[in-house]
Formats: sequence, C-alpha cells, structure tokens
Amino acid sequence: MRIKTIEWKNNKIKLIDQTKLPKKLEYIYINDIKSLWKAIKFLQVRGAPALGAAAGLGIYLAVKDSKAKNFNEFSKDLDKQARYISSSRPTARNLFWAIERVCSIALRNKNKPISIIKELLFKEAQKIIEEDATACRSIGFHGGKLIKNNDTILTICNAGILATVDYGTALGVIYKAKEEGKKVKVFVCETRPLLQGARLTTWELMKKGIDVTLICDNTAAALMKEGKVDKVITGADRIASNGDTANKIGTFGLAILAQNHNIPFYVAAPISTFDLSIRNGKFIPIEERNAEEVTQIFFKQPIAPRNVKVYNPAFDVTPNNLITAIITDKGIIKPPYKKNIRRLIKVDSR
Repeated sequence: MRIKTIEWKNNKIKLIDQTKLPKKLEYIYINDIKSLWKAIKFLQVRGAPALGAAAGLGIYLAVKDSKAKNFNEFSKDLDKQARYISSSRPTARNLFWAIERVCSIALRNKNKPISIIKELLFKEAQKIIEEDATACRSIGFHGGKLIKNNDTILTICNAGILATVDYGTALGVIYKAKEEGKKVKVFVCETRPLLQGARLTTWELMKKGIDVTLICDNTAAALMKEGKVDKVITGADRIASNGDTANKIGTFGLAILAQNHNIPFYVAAPISTFDLSIRNGKFIPIEERNAEEVTQIFFKQPIAPRNVKVYNPAFDVTPNNLITAIITDKGIIKPPYKKNIRRLIKVDSR
C-alpha cells in the first residue's frame, strides 16, 4: 500500500479524511483556509508531521490570492493567517515549526515581488512534504536496527502513514523491520476516546500485511505481565529540550508499565518535533478537547449521563527518565538527553 496522507493537487490541498476510516478511504479537497482549520481541529488530518505538512500548504493557500501591493501589506496578511492556523491545535510542534519556516521565507525575500514570494512559499511547503517522506524513512532505518526477528511491539494511537506524509514514525520502524525480512507482531491500544489505534493503526498495519492485534487500552499491563511485549514504540507531538515527550494521552502510563516490567520504551520522531525553547515537559502546552469525545461514541451514541463533568486532555507528557531512547531521522538519541539532543540538532544545523 502506497498512499499519501496529504499533497497539493489541482490547486487545492488533498488529504485523507481520517474521520471516515476504517469504513472507507475518502479524500477531501480544501481550497480555503477556514476549511483547513476545521480539518485540523476535528482530526480529518492529524499526527504531528502531517500537521506540519498541512500548515505549510495552508500558509500558501491562505495568501496565494492576496491582493497586497507591497511587502508590508503582504506581511500583515501572512501574520494574520499564520495566527489563525496556529489557533487550530496547540500541542504538535510540527504545526508551528512549519508555519515559522514558511513565513521566514517571506521575510528573507521581502525585497522581491509579491508574486515571487508566493512562489517561494509554495516551494518551501512542498519541500517540507518531501523532507518528511525522507525523514520518516530515515527514522525507520535507524529504528529498524533496534528490532529483532520475532519481536512483539506495543504501540498507541497512530504514528504511521496517516500521521505523516506517507510512511510513519513509530510504525515506520516496524515497516522497515518487515522490509528487512524480520517477523514482527504488533499489539495496538485502541486509544480512547477517539480510537485512533483501533480505527487507523490497525487499518494501515493490516494493509501492510503486519500481524496486528487490537487491545483495549487497559489490557496493556496484563500483556506486559504475561511477557507478551518485547518493546513499546510510540510517536511524539512535541519533545522538550530535556527529552520529556508529549504524545497521545495514555502514553505516560505505558511508559510507567514498561519500566516496571523492564521493557524498552522508545519514542520515534523527526528532528522537527523537538522544541529546544521548552526546558522540560511542564512547559509543553496540552490541548484539552471537547467533552463529547468522552461522553459519546464517536459523536453518535451517548455513553455517559448528560452534563457529567469531563476532563479530556488530548496528550500527556512522558518524563525522559522513562524513555530508553529517541529514534530520529538523524540517529538514535540516548541519555543524557539534554546534552545529546542539543549535540545532534546542532550538528544537523551546520
């Protein structure tokens, strides 16, 4: 299976509507910024790297028809649209990273005609997409070395094709292991409340011919106690400068369980997911989502009393001392994280 989660097609943003999976694979075409904002907010597109791709294309989409006559006018349009896209979801670093990266192109070329600046913004957005495809395969290359033949891996949420442009981070490691001829089994947490594991991860693993078993989220402890898990691999939405990692709610609990059972716990993410401006996980913004995600089954059938109070954070933070290693597109980072993260990213920026 070779699909693209997101791309520019026919002068529009083409993306998979992930709210329709696994029932059907359906694409939507977005030609205005409000529709993109809704697609991000309501998880038609999701996953940190995919959100980076969406944000990059979104900036171009938002200003490609700007009537600005000079750079000052154009810059105001650009800043306004950047703030708007940024307001869609607060946690995933790649969304903000892509916005900053594309907007910086405009600033560096402010003396050029507006039409040329628009072309450069589009090229940078396309470059982000191309680099994501390469980065994810590099993550797979490095992470595949950690996988042994006949390993059984536990994962949560979806950090695969659907969370990136076309390959995956945590699942990319698994795909690479299979490509190398290794036999791998995967347990997938359903990932309440929106069931990204059940709906998305199982779907793409089955399409890839991977031996996959779906479990309820609260089955993980029993699996580990029974010796049925060799490794845990998750994705990441934002990684602080000390290695503390925000990922889908429930990841922190898996890390605690893994440590208790002496099971390696790996995080897989591109360098673009690191946020060196954040000292530790306490400063990572955590999105709290609509109560109806918890009180209803996918917004269709109530499963809780009307007006019950709900706490629904979309992410939690796993402290660095619970993480065995972080698998990146530039290599595997091991403790001490603060020192080794800065060393790797500094080398990469040269």
